[in-house]
Amino acid sequence: MKYRTFGNTGLKVSVLGFGAMRLPTIDGETGRINEEEAIKMIRFAIDRGVNYIDTAWPYHDGNSEVLVGKALKDGYREKAMVATKLPVWSVEKIEDADEILDKQLEKLDLEYIDFYLLHALNKNSWAKMKKLNILEWLEKAREEGKIKHIGFSFHDEYRVFKEIVDAYSWDFCQIQYNYLDTEYQAGKKGLQYAHDKGLAVVIMEPLRGGLLAGEAPAEVKRIMKENNINNSMADLALQWLWNQKEISVVLSGMSTMEQVKENILSATFSAVNSLTLDEIDIIEEIAEKMRGPVSCTRCAYCMPCPNGVNIPENFYLYNTAKLFDNFEDNQKRYHEMEEDNRAVNCIKCAQCEELCPQNLPIMNLLEEVAAYFNG
Repeated sequence: MKYRTFGNTGLKVSVLGFGAMRLPTIDGETGRINEEEAIKMIRFAIDRGVNYIDTAWPYHDGNSEVLVGKALKDGYREKAMVATKLPVWSVEKIEDADEILDKQLEKLDLEYIDFYLLHALNKNSWAKMKKLNILEWLEKAREEGKIKHIGFSFHDEYRVFKEIVDAYSWDFCQIQYNYLDTEYQAGKKGLQYAHDKGLAVVIMEPLRGGLLAGEAPAEVKRIMKENNINNSMADLALQWLWNQKEISVVLSGMSTMEQVKENILSATFSAVNSLTLDEIDIIEEIAEKMRGPVSCTRCAYCMPCPNGVNIPENFYLYNTAKLFDNFEDNQKRYHEMEEDNRAVNCIKCAQCEELCPQNLPIMNLLEEVAAYFNG
């Protein structure tokens, strides 16, 4: 395993972090984690040098933190550091933050949390947190020994990101970044700014919700073949990130042991400035061919839909159909879904749009998906 210095903290953190957001489940139910397999995967990763485990209050319907706590039994706590997050949308008064943090420590069964983040900050939630004097609360929690290092995860435009970075002496931040999202949200500009300010930068959605890990579209295969690129799609995306010195940790939400093994192998070959300028240009060419019509990362923050629509699955099928020019197979999969799960059943209640960290116009997009597959 390779390690990098975590900003100004001096900590040495594995370049690959284990994201406990997409753990294996039973019967496809998000809240029913396959505990035996998930614990085996996390411990396998730790045994091979991964020392950054990322979870959060809402992951797997609130069960991810409990699972991580179980995985860290039997001596594994001493080998790994844990990151979790304050769900700012659930904090209306500062006492709510106290209650949630204490509950998280209980769920994780830890005396303290190594890395604590304000979760999914945007313009509105940041304004709300400032009114509650959340920074003072974070300092107090650190003084009490409940948390060690303070950071935030982010979903908004660069201007807001810069404002938040400048507001406090953060230890780290977490941003969405991959070779498709260089100009999106904080983007490359935000990555550089945070790094220059001494923050460690943790990367989420390195594979854009799995889009950059699947089978390559025909045009991408042609580009890779012509340039003798033999990497898997996932490895190519990860190496592009690790090539950049500003990045401290790349999180991967792994769902199978095979993914764990593949990503650990990729991490062992990672290095700053390992890609040539020609290789970087080729990846930019690939990126142009990989942009689907909907920039959904399948994070599922929009779920559950009160009317039963499986929003991420509808967007996944739509993107796959468009990217791979495979309408018939994906239309078939669309109609094989339970009727309530299909895009056509959106009632435009707008609940999902308030929750989407990507700020997608979900209602309009679902209408587009329904017209495409029902046309």
